[in-house]
Amino acid sequence: MIKRILENLIVKRLFRGKAIILYGPRQVGKTTLVTSLLEKRKEKTLFLNGDEPDVRELLEGVTSSRLKALFGKSRIVFIDEAQRIREIGLTLKLITDQIKEVQLIATGSSAFDLASHTKEPLTGRKYEFHLFPLAFGEMVEHHGLLEEKRLLKHRLVFGYYPEIVTCPGEERELLRLLADSYLYKDLLTLENIKKPVLLEKILKALALQLGNEVSYHEIGQLVGADKNTVEKYIDLLEKAFVVFRLPAFSRNLRNEIKKGKKIYFYDNGIRNAVIGNFSPIEKRNDVGGLWENFLISERMKYLRYSGLYPGRYFWRTVQQQEIDYLEERDGQLYAFEFKWSKNKHIRFPRTFLRAYPESSTKLITPENFESFIGI
Repeated sequence: MIKRILENLIVKRLFRGKAIILYGPRQVGKTTLVTSLLEKRKEKTLFLNGDEPDVRELLEGVTSSRLKALFGKSRIVFIDEAQRIREIGLTLKLITDQIKEVQLIATGSSAFDLASHTKEPLTGRKYEFHLFPLAFGEMVEHHGLLEEKRLLKHRLVFGYYPEIVTCPGEERELLRLLADSYLYKDLLTLENIKKPVLLEKILKALALQLGNEVSYHEIGQLVGADKNTVEKYIDLLEKAFVVFRLPAFSRNLRNEIKKGKKIYFYDNGIRNAVIGNFSPIEKRNDVGGLWENFLISERMKYLRYSGLYPGRYFWRTVQQQEIDYLEERDGQLYAFEFKWSKNKHIRFPRTFLRAYPESSTKLITPENFESFIGI
């Protein structure tokens, strides 16, 4: 059992009068995490699965009296896959407001669906948590830093989904299944996407542009769609925890790109499944992009689990001067360059250093990356 960082954070929020909502893609370990947490509790627990039709019927349009009868003496109620239940936000609000002795925990695999159903009804009544694929730090805790560093090249190719990590030798087949089910089950059924082929083309285009600035217009030309459709589909992919955007930083210089964006995958393995390439690192020409995606996604996990929310950006000028990653914390800028080759010499652009002389700069390589991702 690989212990998740979020477990202790969730335990600290139990029985404080608010619902606990756990978001994350399918197969990332939400049910396993909550089940592990509840096994250590003494309170009577009721488990309800929103994937089951009779459970959906029980919880749709229900009254507080009926809910009390359903819960009986349970002190903790766990609703898994809550996004499958119609008007779930109102039901969760009813439980939180009217049955205060019960601690409610709900999970959902689609942020766009569950969030839209809970945002208004649960304002001020919930703690939100996001569970990502396994983190480097969680694996270090599980079997030590030396072992996890030995597996770094493997992780860059196959990623950190729990099933991938715990089933060595089956990574290729499992990732292909995972990529299909977690893209199509949520996105196509919940959002009624009429052109799944277009979604696949956009996703593949994003995968092939890993580490590069993305233009909706250019992707539209590539896949045969207008830029608004491309933007809509990318927004859905982001809300379904497939990809996330990193905006451009701009403050002082006229020639800084102001509206640019880069798009990264939450997991390297899913990205490689999309393009069907599981070649080892030594035989790849995209290792720079994989290293960048790994570092930025791992940094995001570390920041989110630590409760830190700095501004996160990349920096580029129209003359193609670039810095891979920036954070702004309390008015201070921290600039990072990522290089897979430890022998590569790097200079930060003078234009940036002159414009932001107080900024801190650091090169991140396989030799020193641990501190960057919180180890």
